[in-house]
Amino acid sequence: MPIMKYEVVIGLETHAELATASKLWCGCSTTFGTPPNTQVCPVCLGMPGVLPVLNKKALEYSLRAVMALNCRVNLFSTFDRKNYYYPDLPKNYQISQNHLNLGVDGNIDIKSNGGMKRISIHNVHLEEEAGKLIHPEDPSADYSLVDFNRAGVPLLEIVTNPDMRSLDEVEQFMLTLRNILLYNKVSDCKMQEGSLRFEASISLRPVGQEKLGSRVEMKNLNSMKSVLKALGYETGRQTEVMDSGKEVDMETRLWDEARGRTERMRTKEEAHDYRYFPEPDLAPMVIEERWLDELRSTLPELPLSRRNRFVEEYSLSDYDAGVLTEDKAVADYFERCVGLYATPKSLCNWITNDLLRELKERKVEIENFKVSPEALVGLVKMVEEGTVSMPIARGVFADMADSGNDAATIVKKKGLLQISDKGELEQLILKVLKENPEAVNDYKKGKKTALGFLVGQIMRQSKGKANPKVVNEVLTQKLKAG
Repeated sequence: MPIMKYEVVIGLETHAELATASKLWCGCSTTFGTPPNTQVCPVCLGMPGVLPVLNKKALEYSLRAVMALNCRVNLFSTFDRKNYYYPDLPKNYQISQNHLNLGVDGNIDIKSNGGMKRISIHNVHLEEEAGKLIHPEDPSADYSLVDFNRAGVPLLEIVTNPDMRSLDEVEQFMLTLRNILLYNKVSDCKMQEGSLRFEASISLRPVGQEKLGSRVEMKNLNSMKSVLKALGYETGRQTEVMDSGKEVDMETRLWDEARGRTERMRTKEEAHDYRYFPEPDLAPMVIEERWLDELRSTLPELPLSRRNRFVEEYSLSDYDAGVLTEDKAVADYFERCVGLYATPKSLCNWITNDLLRELKERKVEIENFKVSPEALVGLVKMVEEGTVSMPIARGVFADMADSGNDAATIVKKKGLLQISDKGELEQLILKVLKENPEAVNDYKKGKKTALGFLVGQIMRQSKGKANPKVVNEVLTQKLKAG
């Protein structure tokens, strides 16, 4: 294994749009995908004389996230004006937080490289979204369009310290943070709609050196894969620079997805001075401890804690527990099933294999899935009691997903009850043995595969309804007797 010359140091800024029905300062809708500039008003367009009014639900969601990220809540916090010009920023400033953020000094525990690591959170603050520029596909076009529907949508920014040392840690952090936000229902985290975005900062330093290297900020990262690819490329680029004896420039770079490389956006000397100052149109926020206690009492069990509990309480593998707890609704579904029928491993297998496959193929959320926990438990019971075979049960499950009917109704209607009667199976087995004398001879010569072939023929002729356990028992007896 090659000796590493440099240590990678990475920090992330995460922007999560909050799942409120209206914007941060006004009553305009936050619905995604509506026609351009149809969800705007004088407030979110920054017209002269308008005043912002804070959306209490946005503050509530922000505080839930702050507490879920183990941050210290600032009971007294303020908004600031972040001044810069960009065409999609109607006021020419963004209402954000800089001096007194909602949350500070938090942390997230992640699983990486077989162990646990704590990533510290520098701050969490609430701000407003900008609009969105739309550039024509025609390369000769000399104009761009702007859609202000997004302007004023509440945005939570989560800033880590530079604690990550590998791409695996970055990936696990992004996945863990996303799940925490989803578990708390504060954001839908749909990256394809821009409601979850990441910006990364990366530097390299010689192994063993404490002083940080020159930081490069990465923008235009539209997916988790883009984050990882951009950081991978930048690691290689900075390594080449340092190997050549040069210093890495402190700068901001853009990720070019098409070319698979980063490009310089601006150097440190060209960076903006945002000239923050207190927002004069908004009073400071004074958070009451009583309200915090109420919100804290509603926080759900978080993904990592639930994953560890599933391993201990239900004797599941860490992998299975991870799959189940990836989505809170799936984890809830599983626990409802276990509450009805205490066979966690069997239920886990059905959910992680069959149920999740059906959800993916049908492109539906589990809340809209036609197979209820009660219905799935009914099917699993029929399998374990020998009423239907596993191959039949899988087909029945697909029918349940189509029709919403329970397993017993489908099995009865289609005549799918498993055949366990030895007398009935004996007649079928004798028929198969008569039709396959070569396989019988192979078995007698010691070829073990012949038994599997004969079992397969019996199952085929019974259309999957023969009880495999009884088939093996009777078939073995007949072969030995013959």
